[in-house]
Amino acid sequence: MHSLPAHIKALLSPSSYPSGPGEIELRQSHVSYLLFTPEFVYKIKKPVNFGFLDFTTLEKRRFYCEEEVRLNRRLAPRAYLGVVGITEKDGVYMMGGEGEPVEYAVKMKRLSEKRCLEHMLIAGSATEGLLTRVSHVLAAFHKNAATGGHISGFGSLDVIKKNTGENFSQTEPFIGKTLSAGLFLKIKEYTNAFIGSNAELFERRVSEGFVRDCHGDIHSAHVFAEEEGIEIIDCIEFNERFRFSDVVADEAFLSMDLDCHNRADLSEVLDLAYFAESGDREGARLLNFYKCYRAYVRGKVEGFKAFEEEVDEKERSDALLSALYHFHLSGLYASGRLKPMLLIVCGLPGTGKSTLAAEVAGRTGFVHLLSDALRKELAGLKPDEARPESYGEGIYSEHFTERTYAELAKRAEEFLRRGRSVIADATFSKRRHMKKVMDAADRAGAMVKIIECTASNSTVRARLEERRWATGNVSDADWRIYIGKKASFEEVGGPHIVAAAESTLQDNLLKVYREVFD
Repeated sequence: MHSLPAHIKALLSPSSYPSGPGEIELRQSHVSYLLFTPEFVYKIKKPVNFGFLDFTTLEKRRFYCEEEVRLNRRLAPRAYLGVVGITEKDGVYMMGGEGEPVEYAVKMKRLSEKRCLEHMLIAGSATEGLLTRVSHVLAAFHKNAATGGHISGFGSLDVIKKNTGENFSQTEPFIGKTLSAGLFLKIKEYTNAFIGSNAELFERRVSEGFVRDCHGDIHSAHVFAEEEGIEIIDCIEFNERFRFSDVVADEAFLSMDLDCHNRADLSEVLDLAYFAESGDREGARLLNFYKCYRAYVRGKVEGFKAFEEEVDEKERSDALLSALYHFHLSGLYASGRLKPMLLIVCGLPGTGKSTLAAEVAGRTGFVHLLSDALRKELAGLKPDEARPESYGEGIYSEHFTERTYAELAKRAEEFLRRGRSVIADATFSKRRHMKKVMDAADRAGAMVKIIECTASNSTVRARLEERRWATGNVSDADWRIYIGKKASFEEVGGPHIVAAAESTLQDNLLKVYREVFD
């Protein structure tokens, strides 16, 4: 706590608030301190200047607090309660105290994190009905948002070229780190070609009033399905260039973020409902372009974070993976179609395939289909219900194994046809098993990538011994089964990525992301 300013340290005490709220939680971003009480959130701007924002004086912080409340009440009228002064007397700080404020805070109602769209996407509880409601809120907001004059100028071809050109110049030094040279060129060529061939459309968007005072930062973490209605928080108040845009660029941010969570099915619902509600049919021609742009910007921002020394190592590592994945998405849009992917993760028991698969699934939202879980489901068993049968017998017989892989292929194809990427996590000791799921991917029009996990006998033996005593384990594989499978394991054919257990999980993740998401 020694690095915190005096007023922030003081505001961690309930006695600094008129209502004595109880426990207070501090969270931080690069530009704000956020103090969470059970009922409210107080957002205090840091005295920083990053060029694109300047909060270095008290007057500027007060102004932007007021702007934040004014602008955000358009889409979150119940969440934004006002601006509160922070006072100090004899070293005692008070939130909303009497006297001349020494600092200001935006006071917000604390929204339920379970009602946050990002939380619901991760939990699998987001519905088509919810996204339809969100689309109607956005269409109504855009219809009534301010336009004309100064605002319209931000939709000009010169500004669009400046924005995209800035992206490419700022990311060029990161080629080979957060994106490959080939991917960089593909996205740049697509972007410039699209702008060049659609100049009249961009100009028409300006003249017809589609460039408006938008939100600028609509992604799933900012959308809340409150009982009283949809609340979309945290619009950009500090820079007009980031907020004044074509309305399609605003909607495209959330659509791209749904794709990033592997919910292309929900982004399609959002897009169709939005354009039906707004009647902006010509704007639909810009959707893929702006999704490509939004994904690239997110990749750029995450890439910057990945190399900032003041950010801790874990955050930097996570940011690097996020950057690689967002640039991958941008490249898919540049290719003209967001194709789903089947990621096959294979290898003998104890090589770490399920750990790696679970990590990738948790970060990308890929549907994780685990053969061990499917096998037990088909047998009417609970996932962690032990069935330690001999190799090749019972639910591990050849007949039951064929049935398991058939079900794995069937479920993979069902998800892929809905536009959802899938991880098929299984031993795949026979090439015919892999061909079965690859054929399913081909029928669904999906890309296929293969990862083979490997480990030395000693590493496997130690892991399997450790697994014997673990609770909640799905796999029944022991040393006998490992030896049996290894003896009959057919080499993986064709191009594939090898993830060795002797490397760290983080190193393997980085290797997989660089080679899979290029």
